[in-house]
Amino acid sequence: MLLAFSVAPSGIPADPAYAAAGAGDASVHDAVAAAVKIVRESGLPNRTDSMFTTIEGEWDEVFDVVKRATEAVGKFGSRVSLVIKADIRPGYSGELTAKVERLEGALDGANGALDGGPDGPRAEGS
Repeated sequence: MLLAFSVAPSGIPADPAYAAAGAGDASVHDAVAAAVKIVRESGLPNRTDSMFTTIEGEWDEVFDVVKRATEAVGKFGSRVSLVIKADIRPGYSGELTAKVERLEGALDGANGALDGGPDGPRAEGS
């Protein structure tokens, strides 16, 4: 299973020690860093970009990590927003990189088609 998630706090944290995090610039980077730390310490394959963190593993282990990451972010606000998208494909592993490799291969193979190569589109009259 691949699971991409985005988690962010809002509201005022119960613990004043977390109130200064991101104060003044509406940034949530400290809260997100706490979540990503949980993900990286899990040992599961993962990748973080500017919008989502994607992790790969079995159902129970992936959702355990998401739960712990969400709880870590919860310290930074009175509520938490969590967005999840999952690709559940039993019997497959290594898809965190394999899906991208297949996409890149398709793009490399399609370059001729995309730029008017041997099988690509041609302008009318050419």
